Amino acid sequence: MRSIWNGAISFGLVSIPIKLVNATENHAIHFRQIHLADGGRIRYRKVCELDEEEVSGGEIGKAYEDADGTMIPITDEDLAQLPLPTAKTIEIVAFVPADEIDPLQMDAAYYLSANGVPAAKPYTLLREALKRSNKVAVAKYALRGRERLGMLRVVDDVIAMHGLLWPDEIRATEGVAPDSDVTVRDAELDLADALMDTLGEVDMDSLHDDYREAVEELIAAKASGEAVQPSESEDSGGGKVIDLIAALESSVRAAKKSRGEGEGESEEDMADVHPIKKSAQQKSTPRKSTPKSTGTKKSTVSTAKKTTQKKTPSKSASSASSSKGSSSANSAKKQTSSGSRSTTKKKTAAPRKRASA
Repeated sequence: MRSIWNGAISFGLVSIPIKLVNATENHAIHFRQIHLADGGRIRYRKVCELDEEEVSGGEIGKAYEDADGTMIPITDEDLAQLPLPTAKTIEIVAFVPADEIDPLQMDAAYYLSANGVPAAKPYTLLREALKRSNKVAVAKYALRGRERLGMLRVVDDVIAMHGLLWPDEIRATEGVAPDSDVTVRDAELDLADALMDTLGEVDMDSLHDDYREAVEELIAAKASGEAVQPSESEDSGGGKVIDLIAALESSVRAAKKSRGEGEGESEEDMADVHPIKKSAQQKSTPRKSTPKSTGTKKSTVSTAKKTTQKKTPSKSASSASSSKGSSSANSAKKQTSSGSRSTTKKKTAAPRKRASA
């Protein structure tokens, strides 16, 4: 890896020659600006405001703009004469526990490489001292024209340095938290804890930039002349008032499902998630008409009995009238039974006709 800065670590009276190497790299995809009419690239040119002429890099210097707009030129020689002890030195000023460093101060990360064979011994000494103390070193160094704050710690067998923002560069949190008082119930906290436990830990090496991969696929497709199909975007539900408890419960179920858990849950618990659906065979099979015809027959017989009871004469009538009425009743009963059977046959035949159709 190419070094971006050469200097030394000042560790008391010990000086450790080192090279500064970038520990991170940016994989973001960069775009160029083009003229839509002809695809020509748009470039920015450095033009002097006074004579409106384009100038080269060798003709450009630095200046500080005063409050009234006056430009005060500052040369590299002026900056080089400043008393800056950290110009070529990473000066360790203290050793503190790692949890005393506010993560908000974290900036760029670098690897410190021993510069030459003589640097191996003191480099190893500092590395092992940091390991055994379980502390980090706070240091000051100068890079790209300004003095910075840094934190040294051990990564594997290498001393790494994190650039830190100065404490006065961290903004206060006033006005960021919600204005209204919000009460969180214990049930909501319990569900949040359950969701945290279900999600558990993650292998950081397995995480990747999905958006960057999608952009790379888009570029490859357009370069090969393929048609780009728009992807369906999921509704994130932003701005909607939701039931927090229901959302947490759904999140827990979804997390368990993604991890292959919750397979032993009862059918009652999963009934609202997995409704039972009829198979195609069950949908195509016609219903039997026997239950309907049986119910129709019972209804017809019951009606016939009621009709017979209404037509039967009272006991106070004469014997002649009784025998005559009895024969009439028997005749009526036969007719009613005959009509009942014919009605039943007709009603029974109708469902069969529908079933055959």
